Amino acid sequence: MSSKYDVKQTPNIIDILLGKNLGKTIDSDTLIKNVQNRVNNALENGYEYTRVIDSSERFLRKNVFEQIDMAVLYVDIVGSTKMSMALPSDKLSIMISSFSQEMSYVIEKFGGYVLKFVGDAVIGYFVENKENQIPAAYSAVACAESMVKVVKQGINPILIEKVGLSEIGIKIGVDFGKNVVVRYGADEEKAFVDLLGPTMNMASKIQNLAKPNQIIVGQKVYGKLDPYMQEFFSDMTDKQVSPLQYYSEDPERIYRVYVYKY
Repeated sequence: MSSKYDVKQTPNIIDILLGKNLGKTIDSDTLIKNVQNRVNNALENGYEYTRVIDSSERFLRKNVFEQIDMAVLYVDIVGSTKMSMALPSDKLSIMISSFSQEMSYVIEKFGGYVLKFVGDAVIGYFVENKENQIPAAYSAVACAESMVKVVKQGINPILIEKVGLSEIGIKIGVDFGKNVVVRYGADEEKAFVDLLGPTMNMASKIQNLAKPNQIIVGQKVYGKLDPYMQEFFSDMTDKQVSPLQYYSEDPERIYRVYVYKY
């Protein structure tokens, strides 16, 4: 079956979305080069990244108490324990910060928002609305694919050459659904804002199932992809997930999860 997102020449999710990304070109070579430049600068000069969560805060404050359809993405670094034993504290801090910020830049590149940092993990979300030509689930999956590429081709070579560390990997979980914007306090400008909902919890749990450099999505994400895009994924529910762990809205059915095939 032909898909409106189909790009027959290269079996790559990012390539599929290139022509539909509101005129924005995602140049992988330039992306990787910019990553390497920023990480090198951070390690050598203590380079400070630009704050990346302001746009998310503005969006959330405008939509307090609203329920919003979105794809939620959790990305976590694998191997931070080894880095903590091998790097001086200042270098470790810079490296974790650089990793988190680079993941944040990828989220923004694909039209998402950076919700927050939790240790060495980054949480992002992609809002579903009629103004976006690319559905949120597509953007989140393409973002995840790009994150793995950034780590493998952008960050790891620097860790090996400049720091003497072995390669690191990342684990990514993505799910889709409604989340409510909450504000903790009456101050509309300064009170902390956040997202709550089953999608936030499910994306986190799905991410914990991933192996290094794996992308796992929930069935709500998978169901929003057209058949051509679904071919990039295989069902891993029966092999790796206990039936007691994940349930759909129907208690008689297991909430299924799918792993991205490289």
